[in-house]
Amino acid sequence: MGFYQMDSQKATRIFGISMLVSLAISVSAANECSTVRAFVSTCHPFVTYGTPDPFPGSPCCDAMMSLNAIADSADDRRVICGCMMDLITTFNPNATAIATLPGLCGVSLGFTIDPDTDCSFIS
Repeated sequence: MGFYQMDSQKATRIFGISMLVSLAISVSAANECSTVRAFVSTCHPFVTYGTPDPFPGSPCCDAMMSLNAIADSADDRRVICGCMMDLITTFNPNATAIATLPGLCGVSLGFTIDPDTDCSFIS
């Protein structure tokens, strides 16, 4: 086996390992987003129709409190922020309703829910 073949094999292994690591990270982020979507889905009537449902003690506000509880580190807040930005993009006509959920429930997630929010700067 020549030097070039050995370097090629190492490069292929390193590339494969890096692909697996990035896949694991994206799967983890996808799992987190499914959790965020599940919490926000309890607020579906408010987001869709503007009913007076986010009020403290409602299932929607309980979900926002739970979301706040899992946003306990900067990394978690960044992931949650990214998921919320995806939701805003998905439900664009109702983006304002999604953005107001934490405030109506008396919760601060540690970032502003706004289409212009850059989640990478959250600390």
